[in-house]
Order: sequence, then C-alpha cells, then structure tokens
Amino acid sequence: MSTTTPLAMLGGLSAAEFLRDYWQQKPVLIRGAFADFQCPLSPDELAGLACEEGVEARLVEEHGARGPWQVSHGPFDEATFASLPDRDWTLLVQAVDHYVPEVAELLERFAFLPRWRLDDIMISYAPPGAASVPTSTSMTSSCSRAWGAAAGSWAAGCPTMPRSSPASTCASSSASRWRPATTGYWSPATCSTCPRAGPTTASASPTTA
Repeated sequence: MSTTTPLAMLGGLSAAEFLRDYWQQKPVLIRGAFADFQCPLSPDELAGLACEEGVEARLVEEHGARGPWQVSHGPFDEATFASLPDRDWTLLVQAVDHYVPEVAELLERFAFLPRWRLDDIMISYAPPGAASVPTSTSMTSSCSRAWGAAAGSWAAGCPTMPRSSPASTCASSSASRWRPATTGYWSPATCSTCPRAGPTTASASPTTA
C-alpha cells in the first residue's frame, strides 16, 4: 500500500502524513480508528493468561490493602480476582501477541512503521471507575480501546516540564506539576498515540464494562 493513501485507522491521514506530523512529535486521539474491531480474547481469558507462569502481568488497585495505587505482579490465581472489588482496579498483561496469534496479527495494521520500533502488544482491562495516575514511558505508545460501552477520559503530554527532562522526572512530578497537552473522550474503537517521554492518564466512566 502506498504511504500516501488515506487510512481510516489514522483518521484519514496517510502513513506519510502521520509519520511527518505526529509520530514521536505530539499526541493524537483518533476516534473510530478500528470501527470493525473485535478483541480476540475476552476479559476472562485475559485474566486466565495473567495466571500463567512466565506471563508478565500486573494488577493496579486504586485503594489497595497496602495503600493507594497498590501494584501486584503475577502470576495470579482465581482467588486474587475473586477478592477484587467491583471497581477501581486495572489488570495489565504484557506481550499478549506472543501467546495469542490473533492478537499478533494486529501488528500487520502498523506495517508502515519500522519493525524495529515495534515492541509488543499489552492489553489491559479495567472495571467501572478505574483510572491511572499520569504515567510515563521512554517509548512511543499507541493504544486502542476494545471493550466498554461508554467513553472515558484521556489526557497526554507534559508541557510544564522541559523536553529534555527525563521521563522519570516528569512522572514523579505529575501529582503537582503535570498538565495535559491533549485531552478527550476515549470511546470504543478509539486509538491514541503518545510520543516518547510523554505521560498519559486515562479513566473509565461509571458505565464502562
């Protein structure tokens, strides 16, 4: 496919335009990027994967027993998930494309990106009310929402910190100094991209499943 062909997954931008104007430069939120997308695995199957030995998974609880924003690392067991409240937690499973071939096929949609720039596909699940504090990464990240019937909020960017500041500095200062450069509502089939060292935060609405 030509790099000048408009792509629905890029909001009508061509691959050339996306790489020129957005990639590693500024965050962007694209609604309806994957209008026909069906996630290859269910939330229960994702939880099952998080229980397997060797799979990198973590659980973030906003009101954990050990304190706020408690992070636990897998593998987990059924009792762990059975004890969770109905809201305010997030499960994240890394490298799902290594275990589920249908998920690995999603990378083909991003063939216009240099293959060496692609890491893996992480899938997260959050019940109603779940949210995340501003987090930072040294890599460019792309996200797509697969589950849920309602919109949640999304914000990205760290304009109050110098561009040369390390990502860790930006993240640790988030509570008092972080201000988003881009905000919006993250509805199903929405895709977002945030450049390296750019913090992001997202929350699920009360009616999101």
